[in-house]
Amino acid sequence: MRSHHALAGVLFAAGVTHMVRPGFYDPIVPRALPGAARAWTYGSGLGELGVAAALLVPALRRPAALAAAVLFVAVFPANLQMALDGGYPDASGILGSPALAWARLPLQVPLVWWSLTLARKEPAP
Repeated sequence: MRSHHALAGVLFAAGVTHMVRPGFYDPIVPRALPGAARAWTYGSGLGELGVAAALLVPALRRPAALAAAVLFVAVFPANLQMALDGGYPDASGILGSPALAWARLPLQVPLVWWSLTLARKEPAP
């Protein structure tokens, strides 16, 4: 499997879960953002789905990979909010673990790196 397909799969899975289970994501939307948390949840899910689809179109692959990097940086505050709040609210077991919430934060770095690496490998449009 090519790397852009794998990244598209990661983004597609994340986007689908944002649409199907928005209540899981709403509590980690940073409270400083204006408007309803649900709107931010759906917006980030649509962004993930759109970038996933664009990664599969050769002519859009480079800008989509750059957009993926931006998206991973943009959602970092939600991951930080989750860590500051002590994990996923109302989650039991490992999902509710504060340690897991903090451990997730550095995982954004390889996701951004992966996206930027893909963008550099693609020819400019």
